[in-house]
Amino acid sequence: MPRNVRPYSDSKDSKKQQVESMFDTISDNYDRLNRVISLGIDQSWRKKVIKRVIDHQPETVLDVATGTGDLVIALAASTATELVGLDLSKGMLNAGEQKIRDKQLQDRISMRQGDAEAIPYEDDHFDAITVAFGVRNFENLEKGLKEMRRVLKPGGLVVILETAVPTKFPFKQFYKLYSSNLLPLIGRLFSKDRAAYQYLSESASVFPYGEAFNNILRNSGFIQVEDMPQTFGVASIYKATK
Repeated sequence: MPRNVRPYSDSKDSKKQQVESMFDTISDNYDRLNRVISLGIDQSWRKKVIKRVIDHQPETVLDVATGTGDLVIALAASTATELVGLDLSKGMLNAGEQKIRDKQLQDRISMRQGDAEAIPYEDDHFDAITVAFGVRNFENLEKGLKEMRRVLKPGGLVVILETAVPTKFPFKQFYKLYSSNLLPLIGRLFSKDRAAYQYLSESASVFPYGEAFNNILRNSGFIQVEDMPQTFGVASIYKATK
């Protein structure tokens, strides 16, 4: 299991409470800063996630750790009749709800505050579940994954986009320099919460990826598990079914 990195090392709050507080704090400029940090490449990764979900032709879709809703909003291009974004942070949800209003998608998308480790839906409800850069923020990773499996219909699809660590020269060395030094510096320049981007960098560096995360998915009950490294291995898309 991954090392349990927390946003605020001097806080006695649980990781879940700290993550909620952190994202509330950085919600105002999260999208803009994300584009800067990823050099905009994350958009192409998300498009691949969206295509895999749309190809599955789901009627019901849940986007876990939806943040400001980029992924669930993009999934409005699918034929799904129920689109739900779930997140701990009310600040992130508020930003997402504004985007939804701006795009006049209120009738297509609902945003709910909730915990990925206690998803407020019955068993076998969703045809597809997505997560973009969210599973590493779970307090109990396997519990969150098992909850996702619980609310997924048999034959349903889960697609997860998450950070990874390059293993080949020179990308491995560049990634280490970037994540350890440049990313926290950018976060300090643009964010009022300096610890937040230190946490995001550190949590990415210790999170299991590739076959290690594939095995966690299998241990959580998923089948047909597959991982697809992206952009020299700095991220991966994971696909699995129930």
